[in-house]
Amino acid sequence: MTHTRKTVLVGTALVAVTLGATACSRSEQANQTPVASQTPAAAPAASGPVDITFKTDPDPAKTGDNAFEAMVMQDGKPVTDATVSAEFYMPAMPAMKMAEMRTKADLTSAGNGVYRGNGQVMMAGNWEVTVMAMRNGQELASKKLTVTAK
Repeated sequence: MTHTRKTVLVGTALVAVTLGATACSRSEQANQTPVASQTPAAAPAASGPVDITFKTDPDPAKTGDNAFEAMVMQDGKPVTDATVSAEFYMPAMPAMKMAEMRTKADLTSAGNGVYRGNGQVMMAGNWEVTVMAMRNGQELASKKLTVTAK
């Protein structure tokens, strides 16, 4: 083989390899999803703080049946699409041989950000209450407070 013919063959081989690599690279790129579309969509901007107020009827709460009311507001506007509950908890009192106590009241919307329901307070004393407002299965807000039952 002459030197010119070897150069042409080597040049042709290099062009073939380059074209093959470029074609492979392009087919890989065609199968890839751009990075920007792989990232989840940004969550909508969070709204302002949520305020929960809670009261019992009678006030103070009594042993037995009580009515509960929570008001849920966000940015000064009533939250009307929440699921609201109030969970009452009294820790165990080993000295009195009493186990911890829990009770939960589901509150239903009465309109304009007000949620009402009934529930039992099992004994007099201080109860830790957690009022929870949920939206679409996610916690919107919660408030912890103490209710003293007579």
